[in-house]
Amino acid sequence: MQQIQQGDKRVIQGWVMYDWANSVYQLTIGSAIFPIYYNTVTHSGDDFTVSFFGIKIINTVLYSWAIAAAYFIVALASPLLSSIADYTGRRRGFMRTFTWIGATGCGMLFFFTKNNIEFGIIAFLLGTIGYAGSIVFYNSFLPVIASPEEQDRISARGYSMGYLGCVVLLLFNLLMIMKPGFFGIPQNSDLAARISFISVCLWWLGFSTFTFTRLPKYIFRKRKAHANVLTNGYKELRSVFNIIRKSYKLSIYLCALFFIMTGILTVMFMAASFGVKELGLNEEVLIPTILVIQLLGMAGAWSFARLSGRLGNLRTMIFLIIAWILICAGAFYIKDAAGFIITAGFIGIVMGGSQSLARSTYSKMLPETTDHTSFFSFYDVMEKMATVSGTFCFGIIEAITGSMRYSVLAIGLVFIFGLAFLFLMPGKSLQTAIKHRVN
Repeated sequence: MQQIQQGDKRVIQGWVMYDWANSVYQLTIGSAIFPIYYNTVTHSGDDFTVSFFGIKIINTVLYSWAIAAAYFIVALASPLLSSIADYTGRRRGFMRTFTWIGATGCGMLFFFTKNNIEFGIIAFLLGTIGYAGSIVFYNSFLPVIASPEEQDRISARGYSMGYLGCVVLLLFNLLMIMKPGFFGIPQNSDLAARISFISVCLWWLGFSTFTFTRLPKYIFRKRKAHANVLTNGYKELRSVFNIIRKSYKLSIYLCALFFIMTGILTVMFMAASFGVKELGLNEEVLIPTILVIQLLGMAGAWSFARLSGRLGNLRTMIFLIIAWILICAGAFYIKDAAGFIITAGFIGIVMGGSQSLARSTYSKMLPETTDHTSFFSFYDVMEKMATVSGTFCFGIIEAITGSMRYSVLAIGLVFIFGLAFLFLMPGKSLQTAIKHRVN
């Protein structure tokens, strides 16, 4: 049985580096270049419908449902895969496998054109599954490599490194798209955008190697006698659910977190599509704006980690969610590029802090256990189902109303539900949970 020493700088550096490696998927593929490219090749004039295996569907609805499908697959499979990883002791190996799946999917997008919509959606699915699947195993290392007192800081450090890494690659890709002649690419060609998908593949694979040479195998316990590897993960999820159900504080927090992550992750995936479709913005506006979001997100992750040290995690989370509600309300009335840029700036400030605090707060609230894997598997399944709910409902509302603006209003309502659950938390519940752990 391999023991993992908390606070090992070498291990922590390796863990943090994976955010640097894989966050380029979230920015280039999930938020910036691919959504713009996708919207460009999947509509003609005012016609936004595409044929997907013979079914006519609105392009952005198909896009949001593809995200929902990918996260639903990972949510269903992650308990099984976590169980197998525990059984074999090769948790790091599963994380690496998903990395290869995701990076390969990103590389395949190079061949995506308006003539092979199905191929493009399948490649996008693989990239999203690889990204989401690797995070299942990645997050479970945090409470193992860091003490509760360090987790806010290290979680923020991971997100900050992720924002910085994806900004570096996006700057290169932005230069290639804006000045293709410097790279020998024809001016009106889509080749620069498609090369950017290859760059994500190579970046992700290359820098993740640093992580995999430093993270140890994640083995805390011996195999239980007669444990069924095919069902054990689902049984452990049920056991974790029973523990959470008996803890008022933890169950209320997770209800709040479900709605909060539904809103945040849907915004992350759909913001660029909103800018393209509702406002008619091009990549010359969208990509630099999303670049600014990442820089502000990096600053926000650190700033709100420091603020939580003064106000406490719960109060800081409440402040962030109120900000999200106001952002969604304002986004409904955006009419031009200036409004989009201003709104995007506020999103950048609160996004980094929201994600970082959500992860580290959950880590702090866990009961005394060596079974961090099962608790973080539950967290990851919940987070992915939040993504499924958000992106699927976003698509349904657009399909019914014909406008993405009403989908944005619905996201604001989701944040209100999350805020309501946070207000149900006892006044000093988080501080008590950290000190004494949840009973």
